Amino acid sequence: MRNLSIAIIVLISLTLLLHGQIAVQKQGYIPFTDEPINYRSNDLNDPVARLQKRLDKGEAKLEYEPKNGYLRSVLRLLDIPVSSQTLVYSKTSFQYKKISPETPRALFFNDDVYVGQVHDGKALEFVSFDPMQGAIFYLLDEQKAEHPVLQRAELDCTQCHIAPSTRNVPGVFLRSVSTHPAGTLVAKTPQYITGQQSPIAERWGGWYVTGTAGNQAHLGNLLTGDAGASDEVVADLAKKFDTSAYLSAHSDIVAHLVLAHQTQMHNLITQTNYQARIAAYNEAAKNKAAGLPEDTPLSEAARKKYEAPAEELVRYLLFANEASLTAPVKGDSGFTEEFAARGIRDTQGRSLRDFDLQTRIFRYPCSYLIYSDAFDSLPKPAREYVYRRLLDVLTGRDQSPDFARLTAKDRKDVLEILLATKPAVQEAWKDYSAQQAVQDAKAVKEDAPGGAKRH
Repeated sequence: MRNLSIAIIVLISLTLLLHGQIAVQKQGYIPFTDEPINYRSNDLNDPVARLQKRLDKGEAKLEYEPKNGYLRSVLRLLDIPVSSQTLVYSKTSFQYKKISPETPRALFFNDDVYVGQVHDGKALEFVSFDPMQGAIFYLLDEQKAEHPVLQRAELDCTQCHIAPSTRNVPGVFLRSVSTHPAGTLVAKTPQYITGQQSPIAERWGGWYVTGTAGNQAHLGNLLTGDAGASDEVVADLAKKFDTSAYLSAHSDIVAHLVLAHQTQMHNLITQTNYQARIAAYNEAAKNKAAGLPEDTPLSEAARKKYEAPAEELVRYLLFANEASLTAPVKGDSGFTEEFAARGIRDTQGRSLRDFDLQTRIFRYPCSYLIYSDAFDSLPKPAREYVYRRLLDVLTGRDQSPDFARLTAKDRKDVLEILLATKPAVQEAWKDYSAQQAVQDAKAVKEDAPGGAKRH
């Protein structure tokens, strides 16, 4: 099962494809099915679940095309740009038999949903992020039907997708692997889980990469027998395979960079959410057993359970561990422009979706996923912790080495953008400023002649 985990996400594993129909096989045990997470609950509010509700009510309709099935219609209804297409040719999906360098698997994404299509495959694959539950997996039969249904896949895919590679919560991940010319994995070669911290030289094994990478070596576009890492970016994928079978002839390098940031960001948000809910639930049970009031504050031990992933979330949010670009990068599919155009902008026209692509991915180092429903759905204690730490860093109070790569201008720009575009940050700023004013006044008083401070 682990050998078949998907290069970006094993969207659905151990699916039975019988007579062209998708048979969903339920497994006996999935982690987090009990209180307080209830992962198997049908009370979902992810984009794919909302789309299925629209289909059920007749408010939306999936259109079928002979060449690409329901793919184009699905992308339109989920607001996923075709320019986001990235192509993976390693056999790392449950439909692996149909994947090769001549028939790569296409992956499309927006801020909340990932859609995969295998050439001549039996099913479209989905990972859709629910604000409370994290990654939810779906399948859509590629056969034309009168009433096509996006089925939730309660399958054994959690063996790979609740694992260290997803921070042990239902999540997503990218793999970079060495492949044979047939697309099979090369034994006893390094395999990398890719995030924003990954050196470019370790990325994109088993993936096509188009655009411009400068002289940065990477593992994309390579097959066994090719010499080491290469700075090659394919100018024309039509020389590799029949691109007319795909919605796009590109596998844009900028889309790859965004994907690497976004996947692990999703996992960190889910991990912080889960740990905060579990800590509160366990603490409440302990307090009840001890006869303590329901409103008893969380203990320090309980807070540490969610503050640890929340702290890591802050660092990732601010790109503290981002691997630097050593040469300018340029995409070729229009993704760069489409992605930036979706940004919320302040009065100066600045957005967290603006790209740099010279030495780092984004011009303003704070993740655009701070605007996501998943981020806003963090339990209050965890969310307040993240905002407090975020403001510590952006105001310059935290000058620790962990955030040394953030210049004074970076911090000022990000703080101004957030205060102008995210009301929750404005509210957090008021509380933070009031608390700091009290602390500063206390410090001045203690430092005054005759004050209480001892040196």
